[in-house]
Amino acid sequence: KAQPESLRRSLGLHNELYYLIARFLQSGPCKKSAQVLVEELEEHQVRGSRGLRCPGTVAVNAHIPPDYLLRICERLGPLLDKEIPQSVLGVQTLLGVGRQSLLRAAKGKVFSARVAAFCFDE
Repeated sequence: KAQPESLRRSLGLHNELYYLIARFLQSGPCKKSAQVLVEELEEHQVRGSRGLRCPGTVAVNAHIPPDYLLRICERLGPLLDKEIPQSVLGVQTLLGVGRQSLLRAAKGKVFSARVAAFCFDE
């Protein structure tokens, strides 16, 4: 059965994230954890968005450095700060809440699916 496009994209992002996590773990002190993750992903036949075996194919993804996920995380805060300033300037954290959260939204811009359905349902 064919999957909707949005589900395929979401699964592709999940799989790429698993790959980036494994790649990050392989380059640090958690090499055993990386190996366990790679084995589990292979056991569950997790594939990348392009149909490639994800974590086991580091050679296929040689253009991705081990610190790629870290570099993505380092860029998120400053990009978001340009659109929606944080409450405590200069504090960069992935674990913040409220106005320090990377998932924060501008006031009045938060739309839940339920509110959107109510407002736009005809």
